[in-house]
Amino acid sequence: MGFAAGSTTLISKTTEVVGDIHFTGNLEVEGRVRGNIFAEDGSDARVRIVDKGLVEGQIKVPTVVINGTVNGDVHSSKHIELAAKAAVSGNVHYNLIEMVKGAQVNGSLVYNGAKAKAKAAPEVEGSSETAAG
Repeated sequence: MGFAAGSTTLISKTTEVVGDIHFTGNLEVEGRVRGNIFAEDGSDARVRIVDKGLVEGQIKVPTVVINGTVNGDVHSSKHIELAAKAAVSGNVHYNLIEMVKGAQVNGSLVYNGAKAKAKAAPEVEGSSETAAG
């Protein structure tokens, strides 16, 4: 998956952020965030929690990649990827989800694609339908 357009913000391994984060572009979390992480719903913002990264709070970002620990609910309007070392304690609200063997979710997986379709036609990835032509 490529990077979203715009800038990248890095929270390094030795950094702890206390408070909410509102961002655009890309956010890479290698350290600890004690607060919520937000991005505009219609944007192509992307957050990545790397191995040993920790978020204690909610995540509401269109594209989410988790390979660390999240203690809180995760809301993804586009795509969420739970990698092998992902550990989520909270509910995961998703439109498209990708889980790798080893990922852990202690909570509910809630599909919100029906709501997204009511608002606008979503992107179709890996659809078996092809245009006749």
